[in-house]
Amino acid sequence: MKRLSEALGVDLWIKRDDCTGMSTGGNKTRKLEFLMAEALEQGADMVMTQGATQTNHGRQTAAFAAKLGLKCHILLEDRTGYQDGNYNTNGNVLLDHLHGATTEKFPGGHDMPGEMERAAEKMRAKGHKVYVIPGGGSNPTGALGYVNCAFELLAQANETGLKIDRVVHATGSSGTQAGLVTGLCAMNSAVPVLGIGTRAPQPKQEQMVYDLACKTAEKLGCPGVVKREDVMANTDYVGEGYGVPTESGIEAIRMFAELEGILLDPCYSAKGAAGLIDLARKGAFKDETVVFLHTGGAAALGGYDFAFDNADRWVNL
Repeated sequence: MKRLSEALGVDLWIKRDDCTGMSTGGNKTRKLEFLMAEALEQGADMVMTQGATQTNHGRQTAAFAAKLGLKCHILLEDRTGYQDGNYNTNGNVLLDHLHGATTEKFPGGHDMPGEMERAAEKMRAKGHKVYVIPGGGSNPTGALGYVNCAFELLAQANETGLKIDRVVHATGSSGTQAGLVTGLCAMNSAVPVLGIGTRAPQPKQEQMVYDLACKTAEKLGCPGVVKREDVMANTDYVGEGYGVPTESGIEAIRMFAELEGILLDPCYSAKGAAGLIDLARKGAFKDETVVFLHTGGAAALGGYDFAFDNADRWVNL
């Protein structure tokens, strides 16, 4: 990212996991490659998952289901309280429905895994074979997608002669970071991963990632390869909560859009980028080559139009 690198004085590269395909792409596609294979292996005719109103994971799950001829039901939790019409019907919600998924809305604070199991039992009683996918696709099966990503990233770096000093990305439900850390540790790469939190406090976020990384390493056949010190998260950029835009996140969206022509989303990738930008300005990455893993989410922008003031962009020439 040459222009952003010049603006921040850091050698910045980007891994475009917003371009993975399946309904505009995003990090969940890598996880769903394994999860949906498992669903088919088990003979499922329906997949069910849950997330926030503007869940990127739900949208990509719906797209996979459409491609594979499976029914899809998504439980949406209102984690923001926003009454804005676009937030509740546009962006990812619109795409969920376009892909043929059905959705169900719940107030914030619900036991969503419990609600999902209850909904799955109802559909099983009707004769469906339901495969339940956890929020964010974050379990050992899904995390294998980011073990693969770690292998891919190292191969690309080796092919181009790029020495990566650090990987930075947005971390939430923990599957992306857990898979990356596991893959990089398994390859003995010595490349550290910094997750910029989008939801949980630092101790909880790091523990979630570490626990899942350990389970992923066991599934991969290399138990113990991940140490506690391999898991690092910075949660200073969460703001008021998950899915709530921040000033630094909006600035990051504008910088990526205006300097590199790349779109971020306010909920997730923008907060990761906000951390990247702020830490770069503070000198945290001095003399380093940093790869920002773009987790996608631009499809949600249409649901967050209220967060942007573009009045000064309308001019009469």
